[in-house]
Amino acid sequence: MDGREVAAHIPRLRRYARALVGDRYRADDLVQDTLERALNKFHLWRPGSDLRAWLFAIMHNVFVNQLRSRGMQVTTEFDEERIDAVAPQASDRLELRDLETALAQLSLEQRSVVLLIGLEEMSYADVARTLGIPIGTVMSRLARGRERLRGLLSGEGTSPGLRVIK
Repeated sequence: MDGREVAAHIPRLRRYARALVGDRYRADDLVQDTLERALNKFHLWRPGSDLRAWLFAIMHNVFVNQLRSRGMQVTTEFDEERIDAVAPQASDRLELRDLETALAQLSLEQRSVVLLIGLEEMSYADVARTLGIPIGTVMSRLARGRERLRGLLSGEGTSPGLRVIK
């Protein structure tokens, strides 16, 4: 592994970290922690294996460890400049904000799978290796995550514990 190979994955790592934590500064810290761990664990990487999946697996594990040890919370603070750059129309900005809010409401397991497949365009097999779960679990979490997103974006998922009784 050479530094240029790892450096080529930094933009993807930053994008995924940003989507996980919702905050630019904490995302940069997560990427830095990930790269530090990758350098320290370099001897565990198998040449010929997928470097991207290995780096994302490290990031996922670092993130989960931080959640557990620090009581870290996922925020829904959005960078207005980034939203404006991606979606110049007001309605597009609102839709993007709604999507980010809905993603933040998914469980970590569902959000990770949805982001790795939808945002990072990883295959089911790569996501399974990255997260250390069976492919069937990836498919199940993806289906449930997509369904939950649909419900949240359509307004159906705003009051999960309330039912109308006639």
